[in-house]
Amino acid sequence: METLMVDRIHSSLRLFMHRNAIFLCERLCAQFPSEANLQLLATCYLHNNQPYAAYHILKGKKLPESRYLFAMSCFRMNLLREAEDTLCPVNEPNIESIQVPSGATGNYLLGVIYRCTGRMSAAAEQFTQALTVDPLLWAAYEELCILGVAEDADECFSEATALRLQQEHASTSALEKSNFANENRILSSSLPSSLGDIIPKQMKQLHANITAEVPGYHHVRGTALHVQSSAASNIAQFDTPSPATAQTSSIVPPPLFRNVHAYQNTISVDAPAKQKANGANQPLRRKYLDEARLKKVSGRLFNQSSESLPRRSARLSRDTAINSNSNISQFGGNGTDHSSGKLRVNSSTPSKLCSTAVRSVQVRKGKPRATENFDEGSRNEVIDEMWTDNEPATSSSVTTDGRFFEQDKAERIMSQDSKLAVGIRELLGLLRLLGEGFRLSCLFKCQEALEVFRKLPEPQFNTGWVLCQVGKAYFELVDYLESDHYFELAHRLSPCTLDGMDIYSTVLYHLNAEMRLSYLAQELISIDRLSPQAWCAVGNCFALRKDHETALKNFQRAVQLDSRFAYAHTLCGHEYSALEDYENSLKFYQCALQVDERHYNAWYGLGVVYLRQEKFEFAEHHFRRAFQINPRSSVLMCYLGMALHSLKRNEEALEMMEKAIAADKKNPLPKYQKALILLGLQKYTEALEELERLKEIAPHESSMYALMGKIYKQLNILDKAVFCFGIALDLKPPAADLAIIKAAMEKVHLPDELMDDDL
Repeated sequence: METLMVDRIHSSLRLFMHRNAIFLCERLCAQFPSEANLQLLATCYLHNNQPYAAYHILKGKKLPESRYLFAMSCFRMNLLREAEDTLCPVNEPNIESIQVPSGATGNYLLGVIYRCTGRMSAAAEQFTQALTVDPLLWAAYEELCILGVAEDADECFSEATALRLQQEHASTSALEKSNFANENRILSSSLPSSLGDIIPKQMKQLHANITAEVPGYHHVRGTALHVQSSAASNIAQFDTPSPATAQTSSIVPPPLFRNVHAYQNTISVDAPAKQKANGANQPLRRKYLDEARLKKVSGRLFNQSSESLPRRSARLSRDTAINSNSNISQFGGNGTDHSSGKLRVNSSTPSKLCSTAVRSVQVRKGKPRATENFDEGSRNEVIDEMWTDNEPATSSSVTTDGRFFEQDKAERIMSQDSKLAVGIRELLGLLRLLGEGFRLSCLFKCQEALEVFRKLPEPQFNTGWVLCQVGKAYFELVDYLESDHYFELAHRLSPCTLDGMDIYSTVLYHLNAEMRLSYLAQELISIDRLSPQAWCAVGNCFALRKDHETALKNFQRAVQLDSRFAYAHTLCGHEYSALEDYENSLKFYQCALQVDERHYNAWYGLGVVYLRQEKFEFAEHHFRRAFQINPRSSVLMCYLGMALHSLKRNEEALEMMEKAIAADKKNPLPKYQKALILLGLQKYTEALEELERLKEIAPHESSMYALMGKIYKQLNILDKAVFCFGIALDLKPPAADLAIIKAAMEKVHLPDELMDDDL
């Protein structure tokens, strides 16, 4: 009953019938109370998104699996301190001997807890340990990349890792083979005495289970062998395995009758000439087997008379051999007639198992049950005589077939090992490319990351995850058109994938694609209204329309749905900054950094706020922190140069602007800021040359013409100054700049000391 209920519970979980699994598991725990069953119930609760229920039933439990499930419940309930104490207790006397439960997954969960509580070095240590235990735990390597401390993918997924995985698989296979051999030994020694007292109805059920469970393969479920015996020892041998191991390790114990058909397939039968003489007896036996009644069929093999005692060295009579062959072939062929021929047994088949298979169906007819338990020695003698009787005719064929079978078996093993080695190397090769591309992307080495991703096979490249990573790389390179192209491909290929769609909405925001952004937001909301990415897209849609208050509400909704979503905090900070509410803007930027201290957008936002508040030292500090995280961003270089220029560190500022221009020649901002710095250094000619180069990139920028007009005024070229101021006004500058440009144009003929220095 317990095994059946456990099987049904696991089946319900596989089919996402969580309520049914919970109901059955509650009945299981009531009928068979054990910690292993409580673990299964907690698993059902976690699958049904009820971590509080799992927390309640597992509190105080000490088994490793219970501790892991309890820690997972605490993590989902945001009880991070209690989850950490469960995984790594600090008050235990032998704390050094206590290991994190569940191996690599336990280390990974502990690393996530450390990261959420700001202990990045400890988190990196746990993620590294998780990868050491399980090199294929991609989530751990992904977290290391996000922390910026991941080693090269070539080292993590190296050839040494492949050899280690092969060795682990070989040791696992050897252990399974050892367990299999032990089961066969137990089966061969215990099955005859256990089956001696089986009543015909039980024998029928056993035979029906075997033939139904294994029609053509040797995969037999462990539940197919429920044999009941009057002896207590026999019951213990065939009792259902305890579900504790299966529940804690999710590995089903290997079946007992796994090699029944391996034995049956080694038997081939050719009819002797005198077999037809006993043909009248065969239909009767087939009738009994076909009707699955398995009554006590009379057989001459073990029904010796008192005057014909079994002789170890003597041959059996022809009829006895025929009857025994008939019984064996009927057992091996599910009732079909394979009784014509001689018996051939492969030399690699264990003799005990062969005799076990023979004896398992030899139930005599017409004798009381007490007489069916014949002497074990007599049974061995009769079986030996049967093998002796067939030796002269089959010795050469057995030897030949055995040698061929052993050779074929060795070739199959070598082929399987070579296929396994090739498979491991192919998988690690794929992970190397994906891991290295993701690592470089997290280090903002976007051009190198793109080159790695292009090396992927076409089926792997054309997946949603890879295309989103490529789109993010182009986004960091400020190539919004290419980023839009790859994000659109990813969304078209996998329309229900939400990861990365927040960045995609920002790309459309920068491209001023209002209609497409609105459509994307509506589509994401229709897919999942409870995803923060969807509400970030809605917020960007309103931000593009300059409706900052409505955009702020949508970004706050994203934060409410997932407080660990750093980008939503940053977008809230941007909107507060646009509303000139710098106090709240600073709060949200700091919240984003608490979630992810490598989120350079938040450091940039703090720098912009302090720059507007004219706190230039603070601005320079935060811009530099952002620049240390993303040292290839032209925008960050430019703003850091602006902060340095405000601090009157013009040489450093000029050097940083040169770097920004070299990093992105299409970015007009560093060229404009360089011209401002040159103007402050009174290098008017160089400033005009830089503005002329800027005109080729951004010919419709009003602030550029206004600055050129100011420089011409300083050079006393008044007609060109008036001309530039006029062009600036024609380009419809913002309202704040409009009044300044008009005032400068009106005062162009006044001395320089009477001019306002607002431009």
